[in-house]
Amino acid sequence: MFRHQGKNRTLKHNLQIASVLSFVAGIVNVTGFLAFKQLTTNVTGHFALFINDVANFNVWKGTIYFLYIFSFLLGSFVSSYLIEFFRKNKQLNIYVLPTLLEALVLISIGVLSNFSLLASPNTTVCLLLFAMGMQNSFVTKISNAVVRTTHLTGLFTDLGIDVSHLCFPKLYTQRKKLKANIKLRFYIISFFFSGGLVAGLFYSRFLLQLNTLLLAALILVLSLLYDDFRYRFIKTKRKYHQRKRSSSAPSPL
Repeated sequence: MFRHQGKNRTLKHNLQIASVLSFVAGIVNVTGFLAFKQLTTNVTGHFALFINDVANFNVWKGTIYFLYIFSFLLGSFVSSYLIEFFRKNKQLNIYVLPTLLEALVLISIGVLSNFSLLASPNTTVCLLLFAMGMQNSFVTKISNAVVRTTHLTGLFTDLGIDVSHLCFPKLYTQRKKLKANIKLRFYIISFFFSGGLVAGLFYSRFLLQLNTLLLAALILVLSLLYDDFRYRFIKTKRKYHQRKRSSSAPSPL
């Protein structure tokens, strides 16, 4: 899920990572909005508000929206930098560190909210946008820009285009690829929606509030552990079969 990159990735790999990370993004999106009444997984709305304040000469007021945008950008930069920095070490899963750092940000916010009122809600929103910038960056790199998990505008656009292409089989003959794209986008939208529903339930119904972010962090960590366990299991299994074949091979006279 995390280890396969570029041409080695299959639809199954993309569906797996899309499901996990879209679910996490859905949790962060709804939790951030319920807690701070701000969007915490994308910056489209913040950019519009920033431009509006600047146009009305409320530059200082618009600064906070600029910081939101910059936080998302910084998260994307940090994630990409870490990936490229560790890429030379082929023994290391280069996506582990950005994922763990994202989980650490979410855990910190959730845990600190239990001991004191967060000093600045705007700082917390910036941290959530930083985490989502990191996630959007590494999932874009790992999937060669096939998977995006933190916002749905482009996904709904692409889904509408792909569905329309189904109506013209003579013009778009690669039906298998087209259906795979539709399936992937449907998965992302569905799991983002499901993560939002779960977050709303845990935040309001079970009164977990910002502790809901701990659930998102737990999912990230468990997905890494599962991916590592599966990789080691497959690697061990291959070594076992290789040894078995070499031991059963007839010895030369």
